[in-house]
Amino acid sequence: MGETLQPVTPGFNRSLRIESRADRLTGDPGVVVLREILERSGIVGWMTSRMRDPRRQEDVTHDLASLIRTCVLLAAQGWRDHDDADALRHDPAFRLAASSAAGLTPLADGGGLASQPTLSRFTALMAEPGNLQVLREAVLEMAGRGIRAERGGKRARRITLDVDSAPIEVHGHQPKAEWNGHYAARIYHPLITSIAETGDMLDARLRAGNVGTADGALDVILDVVDRAQTSLCEVAMVRIDAGFPSATLLAGLDARGIDYVSRLRANPVLDRMAEPYMKRPPGRRPLEPRMWLYELRYQAESWDRRRRVILVVKERAEDLLLDRFFLVTSRHWTRQTRHEVLAHYRERGKAEGHMGELKDVLAPALSSTNRAKSHWRGKTPKAATPAIDAFACNEARLLIACLAYEVMHIARRAMAKATGTGWSLRRLRERVLRAGARLVISGRRMVLALSSAAAPFWSVLWPRLLALHWADP
Repeated sequence: MGETLQPVTPGFNRSLRIESRADRLTGDPGVVVLREILERSGIVGWMTSRMRDPRRQEDVTHDLASLIRTCVLLAAQGWRDHDDADALRHDPAFRLAASSAAGLTPLADGGGLASQPTLSRFTALMAEPGNLQVLREAVLEMAGRGIRAERGGKRARRITLDVDSAPIEVHGHQPKAEWNGHYAARIYHPLITSIAETGDMLDARLRAGNVGTADGALDVILDVVDRAQTSLCEVAMVRIDAGFPSATLLAGLDARGIDYVSRLRANPVLDRMAEPYMKRPPGRRPLEPRMWLYELRYQAESWDRRRRVILVVKERAEDLLLDRFFLVTSRHWTRQTRHEVLAHYRERGKAEGHMGELKDVLAPALSSTNRAKSHWRGKTPKAATPAIDAFACNEARLLIACLAYEVMHIARRAMAKATGTGWSLRRLRERVLRAGARLVISGRRMVLALSSAAAPFWSVLWPRLLALHWADP
């Protein structure tokens, strides 16, 4: 913006003077913590070794690794738009955390974060099919490395994959963004895969705004299960809601031997099967609402066979009629009782909470549109250049937000274990990552002096991060 703050004195306290100085101050010292997690996990090197960078290296100012770090750190700190990088261009903490150089080199004159045009070109580069696939795999790989680091390098025995759609409202003319009457908004309708037990995000598939909930779900689930059993766990189970269990999906999971539990939409056949159980037992109604579970065998017209269905009948406070819903599962009753199936399904609430954090705290800005390049380095190009694949660019932005979520989530879990209390991503950002700090340089040494408000949290967080057992698969 170019303006300089002239010294001012507020009216409420004439002893206070407000002015700007050329000190190395930052409001984002948390990028140093997040960079340490990225560095110890080795995920950036894993990504760059698999990605294609078509740029002429002699013309490159910001290498691929520094651009990946810049986008992840900006998203984690709450700077959603590429324009924000211009405002933070000379922030000392960001320059140190994003750069691939060591020592004082990132702070040298002429350095700084990548500009908005550079980050936009980087997003287009990440949207290329091969690079986009690496970025997608990196989200699950980061989750796997974080889980193994907390378990002494060992994989989990069993996890449950929670698959759900997460509508993201968009504005403007983004390709494939459509009006969705159910959500009463113009949206994208991505499919998100996460783990409720650990809170990790594993995958995000961007879809058009008017697709059904289960559209493409089988291919996504099979792909994520294969990758999860390679990097995360030995056995993966799937948990989905009532919008997913189509005949094709259930048959596909059965064919692969993947266990699942899902809620079923009620229909006249299920209602007739439930009717004998929709009566209260004789006697006075107790103060606490009751619940009854019954085993059923049910085959829809489109299903290839009968499946185990659990009828859940429950009382509601101040309601004369009983309520009910249905669960379908591949787990045999000898392996998991109906009460265990219900308890397991109800853990979906944790996954929905984590997806809500992704949408609310990371708030991915899906704003890429198809515009052909009209100028290059201030000049009109001699030949017409094709428009970018804006839909793929938006998916790359969503995956970068997921990767930023994973880095923050590792820090959040470390804080929770260190303090013995629950931490949300928002609280982590506000109390630990976004705090005042001053960078002091003496000789060739640098000191990041934290504010007294953030220092106690860093003192318990940093030892926890050092204790993690990072290792490749």
